[in-house]
Amino acid sequence: MSEIFHEVFYRPIFNLLIFLYDIIPGSDIGIAIILLTIVIKAALWPLSQKALRSQKALNNIQPKMEALKKEYANDKDKLAKELMALYSKEKVNPMSSCLPTLVQLPVFIALYQSLGRGLQSSGFEALYGFVANPGKIEPFIFGVVDLSVANPYLAVAAGIATYFQAKMMITKQPPKSVPGAKDEEMLSMMNKQMLYMMPLLTVFISWKLPGGLSLYWFVMTALTIVQQYYALRPKPPAAVAEKI
Repeated sequence: MSEIFHEVFYRPIFNLLIFLYDIIPGSDIGIAIILLTIVIKAALWPLSQKALRSQKALNNIQPKMEALKKEYANDKDKLAKELMALYSKEKVNPMSSCLPTLVQLPVFIALYQSLGRGLQSSGFEALYGFVANPGKIEPFIFGVVDLSVANPYLAVAAGIATYFQAKMMITKQPPKSVPGAKDEEMLSMMNKQMLYMMPLLTVFISWKLPGGLSLYWFVMTALTIVQQYYALRPKPPAAVAEKI
C-alpha cells in the first residue's frame, strides 16, 4: 500500500514541485509552492465543488430534518424511512459531501511530505529522469524569507484565512417558528465555537511547522474561500425562476 501511495500520489507531486522550482527564474521555492498549490487546487476543484454543493444542500434541508427527528423521536425505523424520502425528494445525498473530502486526503498527505522534503533539499532520488536534480534548494521566497523554518507571520495569516473560510460555512440560524429550531440553535453554537477553534488550532500547528507549509496552507485556504464564494452565493432570481 505504501508503494502505491508513493508512486501514485507522493512522487508526481514532489516531481512537480521540483520541476516548478527548476523552471522559475531565480529558482524561488516560495513561488514554486504557490504555483504547486494552485495546480493542486485546480485538479481537485471538481471534487471540492461537489462537496460544497452537497453541504449547502444539506444545510438548506436541516430544519426539515430536525422536524422529522422531533416528530419520530420514538420510532427510529419510521424516522429512517422519512429521512430517506426527504433526501430523495430534495435530491440530496448525505454521503456526497464526505466522499470527495476522503478522496483528497492522500493528495494532501503527499503534498505535505513533498513540501517538507523539498524544503530540506532531500528525497531527490524520487525524481523522474526528465526532471533536473537541483542539487540544493534555496529555501527562500523573494530571497528574503526562509521557508525552511517556522514563520509566525505566515502562521497567523493561515489562521486568519481559516477563520474567514469557516465563517462562510456557518449555517444561518432558522426563525424560531421553524420546527426543530432549538436543535438548530445548538448547531449554530457549535459552529461558532469551531469558527474560533479551527483558526487557533491552525496557528498553533503552523507556528512550529516550516514556513513553506504555512504558506501552502494560506494559499490553499485563500483559494478555497474564492471557491466557496462562487459555490455558496445565492442564485440570481432570474436563474431560480428559469429553473422552476
